[in-house]
Amino acid sequence: MDKAKPFCISKQEVWEAYERVKANRGAAGVDGITIEEFEQDLGNNLYKLWNRMASGSYFPSSVRRMEIPKPDGRMRPLGIPTVTDRIAQMVVKRRLEPEMDPQFHEDSYGYRPGRSAFQALSTARKRCWDYNWVLDLDVKGFFDNIDHQLLLKAVKCHTDSKWMILYIERWLQAPVQFPNGQVLSSDKGTPQGGVISPLLANLYLHYTFDLWMDRNCPSIPFERYADDIICHLRSEKQAKWLRWKLDNRLRECGLEIHPEKTKIIYCKDDCRLGTYSRQSFDFLGHTFRPRLARTMQGRFFVGFLPAISKKSAKRIRRTIKLWRVHLRSDLSIEDIARWSNPFLTGWINYFGRFYGSAIRPIMRYFDRILIRWAVRKYKRFKGSRRRASAWILGLRRREPGLFVHWRPSNTVAGQ
Repeated sequence: MDKAKPFCISKQEVWEAYERVKANRGAAGVDGITIEEFEQDLGNNLYKLWNRMASGSYFPSSVRRMEIPKPDGRMRPLGIPTVTDRIAQMVVKRRLEPEMDPQFHEDSYGYRPGRSAFQALSTARKRCWDYNWVLDLDVKGFFDNIDHQLLLKAVKCHTDSKWMILYIERWLQAPVQFPNGQVLSSDKGTPQGGVISPLLANLYLHYTFDLWMDRNCPSIPFERYADDIICHLRSEKQAKWLRWKLDNRLRECGLEIHPEKTKIIYCKDDCRLGTYSRQSFDFLGHTFRPRLARTMQGRFFVGFLPAISKKSAKRIRRTIKLWRVHLRSDLSIEDIARWSNPFLTGWINYFGRFYGSAIRPIMRYFDRILIRWAVRKYKRFKGSRRRASAWILGLRRREPGLFVHWRPSNTVAGQ
């Protein structure tokens, strides 16, 4: 620590922030400099950043605007800071998060240490058994519409550090550079893609939504994962009332309920009478709806349960197709297993925990890709998918541990 500097930031903090940013990878910002290029003069680059941050002369570059496709076919805007700015943001995040996170709501799950989407889904599933109705709340353009002054006010409730407040304000005000080269100033919002954006977004909704619900609707439980929010209610009347109240509340904070995407859903099951037009909703890649299930004793019943959504299944199939495994006759079956298993494991661990049979068609689709690969690779299977299919099935029996979804202990292993 250099005591001559006005702000107490250590070189060690900057180094540790760099290591975190490096582990997270990420695209280059407006300067076009990648992590690899930044590392070519690493010591000098980190020293210059520390010197600027510790002296108060640090100003962020513009944020590079890019778009990625969403599951519904539309585009999601992202704001990519430079590597230098990501490291600076990580320095602040590592200071602020231990102070803020313990004060966040227990039903806030997104982008928090020790919290996960699986926990949010598990809680939502249980509460759908206990409550008849759900308000599926969608905040329109949340990240693009955060009020800067309200956000800074919230930040000041958790820290009196002048340099952290100063740099957060500068990041919020950093201009945005679009793909066509146009640069626009930013008077609201925080870019998705920034290191500190998830923490600031959670902080904003902590005051806008979480604490407001505790004060005004303490009997209504909810799960929030970033700006994805599910509220559980006793009646349709109560759900309509809450939607009206939240519409007013969000407008007070510069936000807006999405009129088409915000829905009221009836959690239909064997024990609930009545028929309503909306009996399903999507949450964190899963669709909650009435499904046939079986008890431990073998009795069948209809429960309101989550399983992989059609959008998620379609996205996974598209990813598998883009691998073009059937054209890689240069690879062995062991090679394919080696690099595909981490992906398959991730999908099974996330989507296979609830109603695991729903992900089996995706695993069968992957096996069909393997059959096409075998037909192309081995002359003895040329023109005969039937023989290639029998070979893959025999290989599965002989080596059930080769692919993760072949393992008998796997909940999605069944055909």
